[in-house]
Amino acid sequence: MKIGKLPEPVLIRSVLKQVKHRREEVLVGPAVGQDCAALEVGEDEVLVMSTDPITGTAKDLGHHSIHITANDLAAAGADPVGVMLTVMLPDTVEEPEIRKMMQDAEETCEKLHIEILGGHTEITNVVKQPLISVTGVGKMKKENLRTVSQIRPDQDIIVTKWIGLEATTILAKEKEEELKKRFPAILIDTAKDFDQYLSVVPESRIAVEHGVSSMHDITEGGVFGAFWEMASGAGVGLEVDLKSIPIRQETVEVCEQFHLNPYQLISSGSMLMAAPDGLGLVQALKKAGIPASIVGRCVEGKAKKIVNGEDTAYLERPKTDELYKIYE
Repeated sequence: MKIGKLPEPVLIRSVLKQVKHRREEVLVGPAVGQDCAALEVGEDEVLVMSTDPITGTAKDLGHHSIHITANDLAAAGADPVGVMLTVMLPDTVEEPEIRKMMQDAEETCEKLHIEILGGHTEITNVVKQPLISVTGVGKMKKENLRTVSQIRPDQDIIVTKWIGLEATTILAKEKEEELKKRFPAILIDTAKDFDQYLSVVPESRIAVEHGVSSMHDITEGGVFGAFWEMASGAGVGLEVDLKSIPIRQETVEVCEQFHLNPYQLISSGSMLMAAPDGLGLVQALKKAGIPASIVGRCVEGKAKKIVNGEDTAYLERPKTDELYKIYE
């Protein structure tokens, strides 16, 4: 099979259909487009859990691993509380690298006001580079739980900040010398600093307050993958205006350099939302200093249309993330 997320038909056929629901405490279980589980632990009290392996970058692994998991929890409407880390390291790793990775993780936890709860660390010849698997725990009131099942036709589709942020900062750091041969230092430095935008926790809190129906952080597979997963999970169609999808010029330049499609590029830091009042939500986000754009709407049926001027294309099932091309 190809590197990246398991193809959706295989995921449904060989993974999801093997899992049965048997506990009444489990409010949300595994499903397409659903990144978190939710457990009712008391009256009007829900625990939300998410797990992610972080494999796309060796640099800044500590920072990225915490942000990605906190973002999953935030997309469900939860307040992130803590994480558990399973750290798998090759035998080439040195102790200063381990210390730096954990310092970065703790620094990000401090910014998000969450804790490292525990985990496991081991040296193994199974991996070629450091791998962190993160399990996150969050909490919320039951009324704030957000799932794809709450999406309805005619709701607006919103994208926060800009797509491709995570991939752009990864490439700017890992391919800095190559990029310097073509672009001015200021463009590369700006792209490297995109990691300041990786958290979507602030916009999730605002969105919950302003009636968002569902949220999905845009990770592996890019915004096209997120569109597909959200629509497929909700059982609705989409009509999206390609030109309205927000993207930074730095991302455009970096993608052109490496022949990557920015719409299929890992985009942590950008949140996909469905809401009955997209304009009101966008205004609330912008008032808080968070850029956001209405990019389309949900529709009846299954068709997922991408409109580019007079041209219309139909979205295909998510493909391998474009970032993996760099490591082939």
